[in-house]
Amino acid sequence: MSEKIIHIFNHKIIINHKMNQTLNQKEGSKTYLLGIVLVAVIGGLLFGYDTAVISGAEQALESFFRSATDFEYTKGLHGITASAALIGCVVGGAISGILSKKFGRKYSLIIASILFFLSALGSFNPEFLLFPHGVATHSVWLAFVFYRILGGVGVGLASAVCPMYIAEVAPAEKRGTFVSCNQFAIIFGMLVVYFVNYMIKENLPSDAAMVSIGWRRMFLSEAFPAGIFGLLLLMVPKTPRYLAMNNNDEKALYVLTRINGTEKAKSILSSIKETTNIKSQKLFTFGFTVVFVGIALSSLQQAIGINVVLYYAPRIFESMGASGDTAMIQTVVMGLINIVFTLVAIFTVDKLGRKPLLIIGASGMMIGMIALSILSYSNQIGVAALIFIIIYTASFMMSWGPICWVLISEIFPNTIRSQAVAIAVAVQWIANFLVSSTFPSLSNWNIGATYLIYAIFCLIAIVFVLKMVPETKGKTLEDMNKVWQKKK
Repeated sequence: MSEKIIHIFNHKIIINHKMNQTLNQKEGSKTYLLGIVLVAVIGGLLFGYDTAVISGAEQALESFFRSATDFEYTKGLHGITASAALIGCVVGGAISGILSKKFGRKYSLIIASILFFLSALGSFNPEFLLFPHGVATHSVWLAFVFYRILGGVGVGLASAVCPMYIAEVAPAEKRGTFVSCNQFAIIFGMLVVYFVNYMIKENLPSDAAMVSIGWRRMFLSEAFPAGIFGLLLLMVPKTPRYLAMNNNDEKALYVLTRINGTEKAKSILSSIKETTNIKSQKLFTFGFTVVFVGIALSSLQQAIGINVVLYYAPRIFESMGASGDTAMIQTVVMGLINIVFTLVAIFTVDKLGRKPLLIIGASGMMIGMIALSILSYSNQIGVAALIFIIIYTASFMMSWGPICWVLISEIFPNTIRSQAVAIAVAVQWIANFLVSSTFPSLSNWNIGATYLIYAIFCLIAIVFVLKMVPETKGKTLEDMNKVWQKKK
């Protein structure tokens, strides 16, 4: 017994010695910071993976559930099947504030990884233990929808907490770059799952195999990155802001020192403590404006029409005269453009600032949508339409795609961040659903006028950024208290 006590005592001395060594380092470790960020952005990759995996599986799912004999699988029910995850996204975004405040950013992400993992397994085998395998029934359909909603909750949670986690660990001068990496991971996750879906389908012997097992394998494939994400999260620290807000200053200083170096860490911790004397405050402690700006940023990111282009790209290209194969090729080209211009944002956000990129991006999107409207009214199709769609999406990916997430993660003061981010993200998913679900009806009414509506929202976005959005480049998260106190 005494030997065990001595062992524990010696172990504690070793840990304290290592902490003391860390707390005396002059410069932070770039490798340590990069490792933390790389783990966190896997949440973004899973965000993209989970939202896009349905694209390869939905036709086979429709065939599978149409074989049911105890209910009629209508187009309306298939719409619910395809979009069920979106319901979970709203829920996940809404509860992210409660979870990240109670359990911290790190454990909230672990919860998200568990939800991704369970959703992947459940979507792969919705009959598990309860129903005969391979037999489509109404109960199996309900179980499948439940597992997709579960995954959506994980997406909503990750979409709010991943940028928040990165923003709270990254130094002010690199914060925009690192948070923008999360958007890159989202798009990369979409491209990865498109490739995975393609490989699964190509390696099946027949279309019947796709209906029986193909769609299941597509959903199961998500379990692997989800499991890796959960395991790697065990190795990263809690954010120093969360630690300081919970009076764990020693660990907060340890993390800050490993990232920033000794002197800078002490200064940052001092600033954090000045703004976190109270663990949390009421949502409108800093006035209504700061919350409104977050909600408006989220709403406008969707109202400018980006998910219409992303979700309905093949249909849009086909409506402009492209054949089915050509439309898919054009969609792939657009995906590559998305990757390239997201990198533009990553490398410029901390140099040019947030506001200039948002204004430039909204201007480019407005030009793209006005041109598409004119082409639609004049019934001109072909290369010109593809060029302006590329201009539109490229403008979004270098600006409102990543920069909106950057601002949402950083503009709110420490004591209301978890609550305010939760509201902003929930509103964003609601806006996503409203814009995406109304496009088919609007396009049937008048496609040219529909594009013009999105162009008008781009103009509103420009005016809004000029008048109401503060520039956060180079500012610490603690500076946000001063910014919004002045505006009250």
